[in-house]
Amino acid sequence: MTEKRSGKKERCYGRYFLGAVILFYIVLFLVTPEGIQKALRISAEVFLQLVPVLVLIIVVMGLLNYFLNPKTVSKYVGQGSGSKGWLLAISTGMLSHGPIYIWYPLLKELRDQGMRSGLVAAFLYNRAIKMPHLPLMVYYFGTVFVVVLLMYMVIASLVIGKLIEMIEK
Repeated sequence: MTEKRSGKKERCYGRYFLGAVILFYIVLFLVTPEGIQKALRISAEVFLQLVPVLVLIIVVMGLLNYFLNPKTVSKYVGQGSGSKGWLLAISTGMLSHGPIYIWYPLLKELRDQGMRSGLVAAFLYNRAIKMPHLPLMVYYFGTVFVVVLLMYMVIASLVIGKLIEMIEK
């Protein structure tokens, strides 16, 4: 019952936000119509760039829903996952690409199926490490700096993940 109310509340906030944005655009259109046309054109271009990624994420979420069940998620990233779960969250965070907000629905889905919140935090934290950029970082900052920084980031992600799990209890 509580989830039902929470979902209904979220939908209402979304409508209020959409209404506020539309109202904001109408007011700005009255003030500067050329600026609004330019803003809408840029927004449309960004949206069109995101469509393939959104479609991919929807397909991945559909496949996850079809192939994964809460028992499987729990095995790999759930309460009993242990160090394998941390390793999986950290490594997939480092390997993930694309805008971070694209990952939110997928992580929410996994969390709803039993993924630990600490592992979600570790995944998100380790997204800052971009494997394709590592050679460039080594070129500019040196190997020792990059290795120490990466170790610090991984350790920090573990600490933050554990803190989140402690706070949620």
